[in-house]
This record gives sequence, C-alpha cells and structure tokens, in this order.
Amino acid sequence: MIRTPLRPLARILRARETGENPDVIEAENRAQRHAVIQDGARNRAQGRLFIMAMAFVLAFVTVGMRMGVMAASQPSEPRAQVTGAQIISQRADITDRHGRVLATNLLTHSLYAHPRQMVDPDAAAEKLAAIFPDLKAADLKEDFSGKRSFLWIKKKISPEQMQQVHDIGEPGLLFGPREMRLYPNDRIASHILGGSTFGKEDVASAEVVGIAGVEKAFDHWLRNPANEGAPLVLSVDLTVQAAMEEVLKNGMNIMKAKGATGILMEVKTGEVLAMASLPDFDPNDRPRPLLTGDPSDSPLFNRAVQGQYELGSTFKIFPITQAIDLKLVSPTTMINANAPMRIGKYLINEFRSHNYGTLSVTDIIVKSSNVGTVRVAQMLGADRQKDFLEKLGFFEPTPVEMSEGPTGKPLVPKRWPAVTSATVSFGHGLAASPLHLASAYATLANGGKRVSPTLVHGRARKEGEQVISAQAAQTGVQLMRQVVVRGSGRSADVVGYEVAGKTGTADKPRPSGGYYKNKVVSTFASVFPASNPEYVLVVTLDEPTSTGPGGESRTAGATSAPVAGEMVRRLAPLLGLRPLTETPLPTVERPLADGIKLVSN
Repeated sequence: MIRTPLRPLARILRARETGENPDVIEAENRAQRHAVIQDGARNRAQGRLFIMAMAFVLAFVTVGMRMGVMAASQPSEPRAQVTGAQIISQRADITDRHGRVLATNLLTHSLYAHPRQMVDPDAAAEKLAAIFPDLKAADLKEDFSGKRSFLWIKKKISPEQMQQVHDIGEPGLLFGPREMRLYPNDRIASHILGGSTFGKEDVASAEVVGIAGVEKAFDHWLRNPANEGAPLVLSVDLTVQAAMEEVLKNGMNIMKAKGATGILMEVKTGEVLAMASLPDFDPNDRPRPLLTGDPSDSPLFNRAVQGQYELGSTFKIFPITQAIDLKLVSPTTMINANAPMRIGKYLINEFRSHNYGTLSVTDIIVKSSNVGTVRVAQMLGADRQKDFLEKLGFFEPTPVEMSEGPTGKPLVPKRWPAVTSATVSFGHGLAASPLHLASAYATLANGGKRVSPTLVHGRARKEGEQVISAQAAQTGVQLMRQVVVRGSGRSADVVGYEVAGKTGTADKPRPSGGYYKNKVVSTFASVFPASNPEYVLVVTLDEPTSTGPGGESRTAGATSAPVAGEMVRRLAPLLGLRPLTETPLPTVERPLADGIKLVSN
C-alpha cells in the first residue's frame, strides 16, 4: 500500500510562492487519511455483523427443522444401545406359484418392564393380567418386586393391546418395535410352511428364524439380504391346497380316521401342487412338540413326509410293470394264483380267503391278487426286485425341500429272503412315506423317467433316469385304469377324467411285534388322465372305518378311494382340466377290496 505524504513538497513550494499556508495542505491530507481508515473499519464491522446474523439464522433454521421432524415422527421410548452384531430382522415372503402370499412379515411391538422405574407395580400387574389372560397377576407382582432391572412381559402384542397397556400410564412399561412372521391363511399348508420363532433379539428388534418345513429348509435364503427381498415361490397352488384340505378333512371325519394325508403332484416336473397332513395346526400359534408317546399323535407330525407306512397293494403295480418291461409276462399272460401259497413256513392267502385260480396279469392287478403278484415277483428274483425299488427311490429319503425330508427314510428289510421278496411285492415288510409312493407313481406316469418331488416352482431340473421303458410304464398305467373301471378302485372313478389307480390296505404293525387285527392304513394312489397322465394323487387314511349297508369296512376301496374320487372331482376343474367324453359306468354299491393275511405254520 502506497501512503500519500501529509506535506507533499511540490504543493508546499507552490503554496509558499502564492502566499498560502502549508499547514492547511497537511490538515486536508490528514483528514482524507482518517476518512479512509474509518471506511475500512466500518466495512469490517459490517462484515462481522453479517456473518453473526447468518450464523444465528442458520442455527434457528436447524433447530426449527429438527423440532418439525420430531413432531412428525412416531414417539418412542429412549433405550440404551448395546454393542454387537446387528440383528437382521427382515425376512423374505413366501408365495404360492401364482404369487399369493403364504408367509410374510408384520410390524408389531414387544412389551417389557423396568421394575425399578415403576410407580405402582401392583396396580400395573393387575391391569396387565386383565389385558393378557395368560398372565397371572400374582406372578407379575412377584417379578416386579424382585431384584431384576429388566423383564420381558410379551414378545408380541397387537396394536389394540399396545394401546391398552399405554393407557395404564405406567412409566416402567416400555414397548420395542419388531417384525413378526405372519401366516395369513391360518392352517392352510401349515405342514409345508412349518413355522418360525425368534432367534437373537433385543428390545428394538428380533431375528425371525425357521423351525420347521420350508421356513427352516430355506432359512438362510430367506434371511439373505443379497436376494433384495425377492420372495420364495413355492410350487403349491393355494386354491388347490385349500380345496384338498377341505375334502380330506371331511373324508377323514366321515371315515372316522385317526389321521389323513393327501398329495397332488405334477407328473412332468415333480412339483407338488398340494400336500396336506391331518390333523394340522396354525403356524401363527404353533403348538409344542410331544415329549412322550407316539410322535404321529402330534399335529406337528407330517404324515406325508415323516409317516412310514406299509402301503399295501399299491406296491403290486411295481413287480408287474417290471416283469412286463423285462418281457417275462404280458397283460394277457395267465398266472397260477391258487391260494394259499406256501413259502417256507409261511402261507400267503388272499383277502377274505379268496381263491382266484388262474388269472391273467391284468386280472391280478384288477382283483389285487397277493398270490398272483408273488408268482410274478418270483420270476424277477430278489436282486432285480430290490434294484427296481431302489431306482424308484424307496431306499432313501425324498429330496423334497423340507426340514423333515431327511427324517422320512423308508424302513427297508436288512435281509431279503424269499418270504421278504414275496411280502414286499404286495406292500408289506417295507415301510415308506406317501410322498415316496407319489414319486414312484409319477415315474410310471412319466414314461418311466424318474421323478423327484419338489416344492420350488420353476426351478430348472435335470431329466430323470429312465427307470423302465416308456411302453411298460404306459401299460402299467392302463392296468391301473382297469382297477378303477372294474376293480377295487371303482369308487374313485370320475367320469371325464380317466382316473387310473390302485388301492392298498395294510394292517398296522404293533410296537411290540405283529399286526393289529382291526387297525389299518388304507391308501389309494392314482394318476389322471390315464390316456395322457398329468397329475398324481395319493390319499392315505390312518385307521379308517367305513360304515355302509354291508356293515363296517376298512378296505381302501371303501375308505380312501371315494375320498380320492371326490378330490379329483373338486381339483380337476381348478387345474384347468377339461373332462373327456366317456361312456358313464354303472354305479356299484360295494367295490372290491384287497388285503393280506400271513399265517405261520
């Protein structure tokens, strides 16, 4: 900065020449210098005032915006934060094949207490007991008066209950937001879904984890944030599942059965459209498992997957079809079916001590001849019989995507002597689940290519092994069609849908050995339409009894077959199947039945 001198020499000399006073020049320059200094100080002061004013304005705007956000937000109780891994509470939805929700999440609240902050714990205990009938006031008072500083009261409460607790006005009662698992269809598909519970949890959130069914089998996938909230799409059709459960429940009640199972599966893909097990439960309020007694007495027991039953004469189609494939017999081959038949010290009889004499292979299936089936199985030999059943999947658990899947391993004889080969041929001595049976029938209906069950829709799958020739498999289906047309499955016939199937009635084994005389498992396994199989349907009733004009009957033809027929009648239109033009068959009052009686010499 260049400073102007107060007494510039040029002006001073000129002033002296003109007689002016040089001090006036100095005074003028001094006044100008002071004016510049004052202007600079004024500008600096104004700048500081402007900055301070802007700072105050910004502060007031920030406070005002924060107050607005707090006024518009949901009020929440202050709480201490704990260090540790963050709880992942978000869980993907589960839907049926059409996108209808089977399981989803619902925002709810938990209720907990800080007893040391409570003003009137006794009054709070009384009011809480009135809101929640499962809580006892005496227990709450004891808990509130103890040394605990934190106490869970309810892990899940409804909005109405939350408001009622809030109206108590007790500062020691606090709420924590969290997500819970909701099953909007109540009991429908309960065994498939399984259920869930809380894993890691704190007052602000909880981790939902699966404990059974697909919820447990896909637990990691459902909780994986990498899926970006995409739902798990099951192969189940909610409408078909609901209709199946309704028909199965009515049939179970009419037949006075202890339990029931129904499975509907697509032949080509193995996708399960419906799978029911009765009695069932509500996954929103999952009951506790039984600690004693028979596991099948619990509603949690999945009879379709976990149940291991001797499935009776539904097995007869396997040795017959295998023998046809090996060119050992044809549908018209005549077989000696004279009964009884002796194998070692055992006698194999027909149901109700029939003696059919000589039967064609077709009539062995139609009349469900034990002796005729054993004769064909003897042609096969034990090794080939075992190999075929193993390829059909009867030696290992089904690969169905459920946590219960690995527990459903069939009970296979360790030794395979001649008598075992004989009894297994007509469904005794080997116990498997109804889902195993459905998969095996789907393999026959699929032209002999192995079909494995799945609960996931649209998943790419490898083509199954060719277990048996397509021609033999087709012949087996046509033989089962004759069972429905003129055999023990006539009560399952539905005009227009060409049902083909086989009945099976097996005495239930005693835990101590031997068999009950008046307790059976009746099964009807079927495919439809027989001319172009698309679906497999298996219905199993545990300890049924049918009462008709001829008295009581426990055979599959009188119990499970009519239930299966009603299912086809209800489900086929829902599946979009158009009825074919068929000649109506005459109505019969009493279908034939099948059975087994082993007599030791």
